[in-house]
Amino acid sequence: MKTIRDHIASWKAIKVAAAMLTVIALPQPAFASANAPAAAGFTDNLNSYNSALWYKSDGWNNGDDFGAEWRADHIEFNSGKMALRIDTAGCPGSCEGKPFVSGEYATNNTYGYGRVEGRLKVAKARGLVTSLFTYTNREKDPNKPQRNDEIDIEILGKDTTKLQMNYYTNGVGSHETVLDLGFDASAAYHDYAFEWSPSAIRWYVDGKLVHTENGSRGELPSQPGQVMVNLWPGAGKNLEWTGSFNYTGTPLRAYYDWIKFTPAS
Repeated sequence: MKTIRDHIASWKAIKVAAAMLTVIALPQPAFASANAPAAAGFTDNLNSYNSALWYKSDGWNNGDDFGAEWRADHIEFNSGKMALRIDTAGCPGSCEGKPFVSGEYATNNTYGYGRVEGRLKVAKARGLVTSLFTYTNREKDPNKPQRNDEIDIEILGKDTTKLQMNYYTNGVGSHETVLDLGFDASAAYHDYAFEWSPSAIRWYVDGKLVHTENGSRGELPSQPGQVMVNLWPGAGKNLEWTGSFNYTGTPLRAYYDWIKFTPAS
């Protein structure tokens, strides 16, 4: 089963100019850090697009196992919330062969050990995935480790009462854990987070620890990554996991109230 780990490898040659980030200092988690390239954390209330901090994916897709093209105009800001919208605007014809278009939002910078968290309300429909995750995509450079690491928070639209947690180390995954949330994640906003340290990944829902990985099932990620969110329909091999998305003609949205990163001290 594939998940988000494959999709950034298909990015077109995007060169994001180095920018000074406007950040807000946050309290430091009580675990050690050795890998963080960004000295400061950030909090974004998502009232508007902050191009110094974020990048909008635009005009490309992630390959055969993802059913949408990314479009910048499918990232919306309204009433203090950000929405990722999925529909068929311009399809077929201008969707690179995909039946749908949707939104993906990623930090320009990469972040290492620390706490990633967001408050969100997911999209509910069979075939869709709402996410909050980190992803490492190293360019070929002899001075950099050549590996793709990822830590995932994913909720599938076919059952929005369950949370899937996963991680990939150097492209190796199969560490999925599915949690019964005890509520419908599409009905209201809830807080989702993970804390990442050299020795563990700990996932939280509404401030409560719900799962821990300590490396017993496979080496933990170690490389800094972008903080990302997206809304996408499964295709190809992913259909076995997500189910097929049946679009009824009404756009669907995943909503984000805020996103934060707190670096480890």
